[in-house]
Amino acid sequence: MSTKSKAKSRLFEAAYETAQDLHRLGFIDKRKMSKFEALCIAPVKDFDSDKIRELRLSLQLSQAVLAAVLNTSLSTVRKWELGDKHPSGPSLKLLSLLERKGLDAIL
Repeated sequence: MSTKSKAKSRLFEAAYETAQDLHRLGFIDKRKMSKFEALCIAPVKDFDSDKIRELRLSLQLSQAVLAAVLNTSLSTVRKWELGDKHPSGPSLKLLSLLERKGLDAIL
């Protein structure tokens, strides 16, 4: 488990790192580690259609290029910006990474 996410606090971060080490050594199974991650790791915030469009424009990307960066289809990005669909899972995580670290973090 090499998930690198922002912990809720420094205390949670220390506890999470300890749990990762215990998991790596075999003292914590995968199921318990998943529960521990849910408790310690700050959730990724949602992106609404306006926020996705603002992010794309701030990075000076077309919808097609953003779709390629996120490894999704152009129609999906269009639907996100229209509000017909909402990003989830890996796409949501990548959008969050783009917002926080910029395009260089993904490419």
